[in-house]
Amino acid sequence: MKKLFETLLPARIDNTLPGRKLPFYFLVAYALLSAARSLVHLLAPDGGAGSIAGMDLSMTGADGIIFAFALWGSAQLLLALIQLLVVIRYRALVPLMYLLIILEILLRQLVGRMRPVTFAHTPPGAIGNHILLPLAALMLVLSLWPAGGRE
Repeated sequence: MKKLFETLLPARIDNTLPGRKLPFYFLVAYALLSAARSLVHLLAPDGGAGSIAGMDLSMTGADGIIFAFALWGSAQLLLALIQLLVVIRYRALVPLMYLLIILEILLRQLVGRMRPVTFAHTPPGAIGNHILLPLAALMLVLSLWPAGGRE
């Protein structure tokens, strides 16, 4: 347990990958996708709420929904920038990034159950969560698995 804690939160943070290489490359792709997704929420006229998520924005209060999507986009952009920083400079934190990705998905799913919203169709992010959660868990395990031999 101590070794796991030390790998997730190393005392010395450097640019050394603690495990396999595949999780690193997957994190690069995920961070870029997250940055793009966040920019849509920040810059699209409706924040993606209507055009992507299929929410009805014809009612009173739609501006608040669009504002919330833009705030969400700003938070996503900060997380994507941290992920890119890890990719570029602090690779020892790759396992921690996967733990945070898993927790973020689980929290979004919890909020979705606590505060359900009606959509015209299932948003891409909701579908992506079902794919990304097990992938992130696999990448976490691989990022903790000592490198060596074939990958």
